[in-house]
Amino acid sequence: MLAPGLSLEQAPPFSVPLRFILVAPLFLFAAGLVAALRPEWAATSQAPVTLALTHLVTLGFLGMAMLGAMSQMLPVVAGAPLPSPRGVAWVSHIGLLLGTPLLALGLERGESALLSAGSSLIGLGLLVFLGAAGLALMRAPASDTTRAMRLAAFTLGITLCLGLGLASWLIGLWSPAAPVDWLAGHVLWGLGGWIGVLVMGSAWQVVPMLQLTPPYPLWLTRWLWRGMLIGLPLATLVPAPWHGAGLLLVALALLAFAIATLYLQSRRKRKLSDTTLDFWRLGMASLIAAVPLALAHALYGLPDAWVLLAGLLFLVGFAASVVSGMLYKILPFLAWFHLQARRGFKLGQPSMRDYLPEARARGHFRLHLVALACLLAAPFLNWLALPAGLLLAASAVWLGWNLLQTWLLYRRADAAAGR
Repeated sequence: MLAPGLSLEQAPPFSVPLRFILVAPLFLFAAGLVAALRPEWAATSQAPVTLALTHLVTLGFLGMAMLGAMSQMLPVVAGAPLPSPRGVAWVSHIGLLLGTPLLALGLERGESALLSAGSSLIGLGLLVFLGAAGLALMRAPASDTTRAMRLAAFTLGITLCLGLGLASWLIGLWSPAAPVDWLAGHVLWGLGGWIGVLVMGSAWQVVPMLQLTPPYPLWLTRWLWRGMLIGLPLATLVPAPWHGAGLLLVALALLAFAIATLYLQSRRKRKLSDTTLDFWRLGMASLIAAVPLALAHALYGLPDAWVLLAGLLFLVGFAASVVSGMLYKILPFLAWFHLQARRGFKLGQPSMRDYLPEARARGHFRLHLVALACLLAAPFLNWLALPAGLLLAASAVWLGWNLLQTWLLYRRADAAAGR
């Protein structure tokens, strides 16, 4: 199961990724409750509550989970340990934990004080993490995965700068010449760049290792990160017709990644049922559906319901599905690995399957699938916004419970091995 080239001896303390991973589902739960209580999000993508919901999912759920995963992958996969990992994790975690709800509330209510406090805390937390990750990646051995992580960190930095600029505009500190362009750039660099590139770079390692597929072809991984590196600036920094060419290049890279992943998964060595594989397949199918819609909207414009559909497909169908599937592999592995590192191998210790039984993960996947179907229909049948939000909240509770049970089993096994 362990791929060659992993530097497990450089893994950070278990508490570093754990604090991000265990808290992440709380923000998805909050997003579900808000979506149920404020169903007007389903009527327009421009409603303040829609912006608040978007940031609860992107910064709260996805941001927490991805920072936790990255803090583990940088030293183990890229051979680039974070300097002072506990301190970096503490500041970054607190910044997102406190800043995200303040920012979401400020966006929903239009209150400058909340926007200022939320964006300042988020900016501090992410800048500390990016500074540490940048130093680590500068010393990392060169590989396509490392280059993708460097690009992901860079795109997060651009996304943060654009987001802070937009927050300053809403607060009244300045007035950009074209705020719509700032918003479009913020969305593209955040979703296509940070989320898309980080999922790609992670997949090149975790899909073959954890799903027992053939490796991604080297020519493909090299083309994908280079395509994103060229496409993102072209799409945001130059005028037409190169603007459209950049968008097309980003779209083709994302579609190629999704199609290649599905093809490799079809050739996996072990054909047993695996909920993680189902989450990834759902994620890739959602990405294939979301990208053409997003590209059509960027180039030609689409009715608001279709814009919401594209956003839901990307954020919940693709990103939340892939992250959930990844967490179901990463956390049991970390619990198993850190128990072995602390106590050594002893008879009676839990196996990786004991930490998260397939039946518990399977139940969550089914609920997630129903919640996603309801969410995707809500922009066209607005009365579904209430049940869709409740189903999303219930799915988040199931995910959080499964992750919590993994950690509690680790605690019990650690205490028993120490006696």
